Amino acid sequence: MFKKILIANRGEIACRVIRTARKMGIATVAVYSDADRDAVHVAMADEAVHIGPAPAAQSYLVADKIIEACKATGAQAVHPGYGFLSERASFCAALEKQGIVFIGPKPKAIEAMGDKIESKKFANAARVSTVPGYIGVIEDADHAERIAGEIGYPVMIKASAGGGGKGMRIAWSQKEVRDGFERARSEAKSSFGDDRVFIEKFVVEPRHIEIQVLADAHGNAVYLGERECSIQRRNQKVVEEAPSPFLDEKTRAAMGEQAVALAKAVDYQSAGTVEFIVDKDKNFYFLEMNTRLQVEHPVTELVTGIDLVEQMIRVAAGEKLPFSQSDVKLDGWAVESRLYAEDPYRNFLPSIGRLTRYRPPQEGRFGDIVVRNDTGVTEGAEISMYYDPMIAKLCTWAPTRAAAIEAMSEALDEFVVDGIEHNIPFLAALMRHPRWREGRLSTGFIAEEYPDGFSPVAPDGEEKAVLAAVALAVELLRRDRLDRLAGRLAPHSGAVKPGWVVKIGEDYMPVSILEGMISIPMEIDLSVDGGKPLTVSSDWRPGEAVWRGRVGARQVAAQLRPLPNGLRIAWQGMAVEAYAMLPRIAELERLMPVKQAPDTSRLLLCPMPGLVVSIAVSEGQEVKAGETLAVVEAMKMENVLRAERDLTVAKLNARPGDSLAVDAVIMEFA
Repeated sequence: MFKKILIANRGEIACRVIRTARKMGIATVAVYSDADRDAVHVAMADEAVHIGPAPAAQSYLVADKIIEACKATGAQAVHPGYGFLSERASFCAALEKQGIVFIGPKPKAIEAMGDKIESKKFANAARVSTVPGYIGVIEDADHAERIAGEIGYPVMIKASAGGGGKGMRIAWSQKEVRDGFERARSEAKSSFGDDRVFIEKFVVEPRHIEIQVLADAHGNAVYLGERECSIQRRNQKVVEEAPSPFLDEKTRAAMGEQAVALAKAVDYQSAGTVEFIVDKDKNFYFLEMNTRLQVEHPVTELVTGIDLVEQMIRVAAGEKLPFSQSDVKLDGWAVESRLYAEDPYRNFLPSIGRLTRYRPPQEGRFGDIVVRNDTGVTEGAEISMYYDPMIAKLCTWAPTRAAAIEAMSEALDEFVVDGIEHNIPFLAALMRHPRWREGRLSTGFIAEEYPDGFSPVAPDGEEKAVLAAVALAVELLRRDRLDRLAGRLAPHSGAVKPGWVVKIGEDYMPVSILEGMISIPMEIDLSVDGGKPLTVSSDWRPGEAVWRGRVGARQVAAQLRPLPNGLRIAWQGMAVEAYAMLPRIAELERLMPVKQAPDTSRLLLCPMPGLVVSIAVSEGQEVKAGETLAVVEAMKMENVLRAERDLTVAKLNARPGDSLAVDAVIMEFA
């Protein structure tokens, strides 16, 4: 077994590998760029080596710097994590030449499966069912249009060296093929240094289901069940689960056996994932093989009890797999939510900045529930524009799918992140979505269910009563605390006023306190808007970010953020501003004028912090609705900004190469 390994990655996956290595008694070496000097993975490792500037192309993607770090520290092996150099055969070969072990498959397997075009050819030869498409390299946009027309719309344009949703576009028409081809090729070039793309048929109503395989150097290979990865946005996975609610045992076995056959055919050695597209009739088609650890591997670990990172290390050290296919059992259900630094209310645009508060839910086993949070950040950390926007991977396990989803819903409600925008509100809303709970999924789920983008879930009558009860309970304790401060001129007599009004949105709801004392822990009976009595109980204290307690029959974990004279409450995808006040104050509050938002209809604002890639118009130019105005790149994704209506460009305020803040004015219109 190795005495010391180097992790050629950053963030949560570097921390994840370090945890397993530490458990195995193996010393670890971290590498870091200028942007990651104070990162969590650097502090966790036994040693750390600086490898260059913030851009990945000058640090994490430079194989020679990784090899130099291995030599300087005496690391015997390298775990590449995912992304960066994890699927680069030349890196694996360079390590072997220096006598350093690559914790992953051999170069032959990476070359055969790591390139999407070559892997399709290989899969066809191995009689693995594949999606119809053009396997060769697309030469230019005209060639792309011709091939797409032959295959039939819709088609998927994909970067050959792609991964993580980069360099992928769906085209539904001839016009979209040309633009999609250019965008996919540009993203592929900037993300992978390889601009080759290919085209295949896009399966309508597809599910994305993948099989985890594990193989050693002695000819043994097993599959560890499947992961359902159909909840995607822009081809990027958002929520995963294991097992899939769609597959039956027969289909699972067929997919697993095919995945193992493919792995054996390329002499695969390590953990790998064979991805399939599955249609509504359970026909499955090979998509690609990821010759590395997957982001979503924790759900497989939770349902199998197998530490995949440990097995990768043991296989790389020459050990045999300690179990056979008959030993692999799937137990319970696991769900993973990816927490991204992005604004769900602004079409999920990237967000950067400092984590002023980062308080994940408590990890561990709680009865029949397991909560796990894989992360690479801590409070005070900086979310950089240079790397992937993922903050953490929150996982829950339970004996059943319904219980695992309910546990995830509660854990998300307790996950406090401030300082940046993030997708927790969307994830929390998704956990309550009827279609998700029923398991009626496809890769088009988000586009179909949120065609106009995501907005806060509107509370119904019962949910408004819960929110009003929480708002009043918080206000009562706040006032009581103020009254007990030394030096107050006129503390109240101790009698609680029975009548209150809680404003949520435009609704003013009368709330009557029926019984109870203001204390910690609190237990009071109240009635909202003339409804049936509710008992509110909680041990919440002023200053805590999460209110935990019961409102009637509901167990509630709601996040609180102070506002002038009120608070913002986030709960299960809902986000409301609540103000608890006495009736006379409510009368006066109704008379207050409403502040109008400024008119920005004549401005093109930068929707997220990013780099201007191109400006497609000039001053004085007339533009039609739908035409491209500019392209802005953030966190390795190119975002095309289009005209919402016919207009004339009056002034350009930015040019290619400019680095802009969110809401910076790119151009003005006449």
